[in-house]
Amino acid sequence: MALGAAHRLQDGIAAVETMTRFALAVLSVASGVYTYLGVRSILDGSATAVFFAAVIYSTAVSVAIYAFWSYMARFYPHVTSATGRTAMLGVMALGCAMIIAMSSWLNAAALAGSAALEQHLAETIEDYTQDLDQAHQNALAAQSLLPDIQRASERFSRLAQQEQETGALTGTTGSGSVVQLLSQMAAQLKELENGITASRERVTTLFDDGRKHLATMRGLVSAPGAIEPRADTFATEAVALSGVIASLEQTSIAASVKRAADDLSLGFIAPVASGAEAGLAQRQDQVMETIRTSVTSQSKVLSAAADEILARKPVAERRFVPLSSAEAVLRYASDFIPSWAGAISIDLLPAVLVFMLAIVHSALRRQEDALPLAERITAAELIEALRVSRAVTAGMPDHAERMEAALEAATDSVDDAPANVTSLDLAGKTPRKGPPA
Repeated sequence: MALGAAHRLQDGIAAVETMTRFALAVLSVASGVYTYLGVRSILDGSATAVFFAAVIYSTAVSVAIYAFWSYMARFYPHVTSATGRTAMLGVMALGCAMIIAMSSWLNAAALAGSAALEQHLAETIEDYTQDLDQAHQNALAAQSLLPDIQRASERFSRLAQQEQETGALTGTTGSGSVVQLLSQMAAQLKELENGITASRERVTTLFDDGRKHLATMRGLVSAPGAIEPRADTFATEAVALSGVIASLEQTSIAASVKRAADDLSLGFIAPVASGAEAGLAQRQDQVMETIRTSVTSQSKVLSAAADEILARKPVAERRFVPLSSAEAVLRYASDFIPSWAGAISIDLLPAVLVFMLAIVHSALRRQEDALPLAERITAAELIEALRVSRAVTAGMPDHAERMEAALEAATDSVDDAPANVTSLDLAGKTPRKGPPA
């Protein structure tokens, strides 16, 4: 039974040898084709130069992969010592690493390069969207000061009107120094209000332009066709969007509000009391001092609010960096694990065949070692042994007859051996049957 199993393993090894070579050739060619596609995506130059360079590199990769795995399939199964097996495994690991370095990542670039570039463009859009929103918020932050400025302006205007019509502050009607001062403060605040309102319109226009650029960029990511021309157009839109974001950062009126708020108190100039009577002039001076205090308080509030806006973190300058398909596959490798697995499997699948052959040869050796010598020796080996023995005894006439008789007895014993002994009759030997289908 053991002899039959050994024969079946030997027949199986011989039967799959051609298939093994065919599989190695097909896998090597497939890896070379995808390597060619990956190399073309990273080379620059004329079309002819890129074509020949890619063909030469991919051919070299195919030959190297086929040769490496052919050597491993030929030698590794027959190395039996632990030291030899360890050394061969080390060589295999080194070869696998080199194959991944020179071929597998290019295969992945060919399989998932376009998708990786689209992933890069999509993440870039997310970054630019965040930058645009942040710049828009920073630019609109000064708009939060508008209600306070409007209330202060309206309050000064209302007081000026009341003082002019009813003398609510000094007790004397008419357009005196107090009315002039109140009207002056109301005009300054109104001017600041108009500046903030105008900046809001500018911010809205810029923000709309930025959203248009983002919409175009999103359309480029999802559009069909080759990725390279889309990436070039995307880069153009990214530059334009960066300009819009920079403009939004410069449009913020918070610094202007702070300067205007400081001017309200630092540049406060009260007019000379215009009252003809001493009592009226004194009342006007008292009211104008009260107005000065109110203006100073209002100035501090606006200046503090402007400082909070100016303390916001500005939008960092962003520059779009184009990537090749191979670089994109490496950067976003975690998002394309199936493609990487397929690219590596094409190159390293022969390792499975090598280990299968090693297991079969190991089992074959164990079965042969368990057989008696008479079942392990072949007819050719026995005939060669007899021939050597005759040559040795040719120079020993005294023992020639005894040696000849011993050889004839040995031959007869082999002929009369049981059926499980290997037959020496090569001409009449029938082919062994394989395992049942």
